[in-house]
Amino acid sequence: MTRSAAPGLAALSPRLPSPLQEVADDRFSRHGLRLLLKRDDLIHPELTGNKWRKLAPNLRAAAGRTVVTFGGAYSNHLRATAAAGRLLGLPTVGVVRGQELAGRPLNPSLARCVADGMRLHFADRSTYRRKAEPETLAALLRAAGAEEAHVVPEGGSNALAVRGCRALGEELGEQADVVALACGTGGTLAGLAAGLAPGRRALGIPVLRGGFLAADIEALQERAFGARRGTWSLDERFHCGGYARVPAELDAFAEDFTARHGVPVERLYVAKLLYGLVTLAGEGAFPHGTTIAAVVTGRPFPAPA
Repeated sequence: MTRSAAPGLAALSPRLPSPLQEVADDRFSRHGLRLLLKRDDLIHPELTGNKWRKLAPNLRAAAGRTVVTFGGAYSNHLRATAAAGRLLGLPTVGVVRGQELAGRPLNPSLARCVADGMRLHFADRSTYRRKAEPETLAALLRAAGAEEAHVVPEGGSNALAVRGCRALGEELGEQADVVALACGTGGTLAGLAAGLAPGRRALGIPVLRGGFLAADIEALQERAFGARRGTWSLDERFHCGGYARVPAELDAFAEDFTARHGVPVERLYVAKLLYGLVTLAGEGAFPHGTTIAAVVTGRPFPAPA
C-alpha cells in the first residue's frame, strides 16, 4: 500500500457511527437505570470495535511501510493488526511476549495472526518489559528485520489512536449519562472521555491488575491533547485475577447475558465490563434515572459462524 493508497481504509466500509442498542434488563431497570449497548463490535467483521478506531489512524500514518506492534500470546490487538495487514496488503510484524513460546505450537490466536500474513518475533520477557526504551526498541526492530517500520505500541494506544477514539464519545452525544468500557492499555478511554458532551462521564473497568492505568491514561491524554480531558474514573475490582483470566462465574455470566439479549459476549474485556456494571447497579452506584452506555469493543474469538 502506497501513501496515495492509504485512504483505501474507506473501501473496507466501516459501519460508523456504530449502532446504539437499548436492552431491557431487570438488573438495571429495578434500580431505575437504562442500559444501552454501543455496538462497536459491528463496525467491521474483522477490525471490530476499538481496534478499528485505534488502528485506522496508525495505518494511515504507516503510508505503506511495514507495521510492527506488540502483544501477548492471546492479544486481540495482534490479531486485528494482522487482519488489517491482510485486508490492505500491508506487511505486519508482531513482537510476542515470551521467548519460550517460539518452540511451541501456536495457539489459535497466534495461528490466526500467521494465517493473516503476520510475521512473529518472540522476545524474552525481560526485553519485552523494556520495549519502550529507545535502545531496546531499536534492537528489537533490528532483530525482527523491520528497522524502517511504523511502530504501534502494545494495545495500539498512542496519541494517534487516542485522537481516533475521540469520535466514540462524539457519536454518543447526549444519549447517555455514563459511558462505560473495559480497559487494557487505556487508549480508548483516553479518547472517549475527550469526546464526550459536557456533563457526561466515562467509567473504565481495567482488565489487568496493578493499579497503574490512571497514570497511563493521563499520560496518553497529555500526549494527544496537551492536558487531561473529560470526566473519567476507573473501578479496579473486576479484572477477575488479571488479563485472560475467565473464571467459571464470569463465563456463566456471559452465557446468561447472551441468552437474555442475543449479544455475543467477548470474555476478556466485554464480560468483565458487563459483570462490573451489574454489580455496580446492585450497589446503588448510579443515581435513579441514569442512562448507561456500555461499549461492546469486540466479539468472542473465534467469531461465531
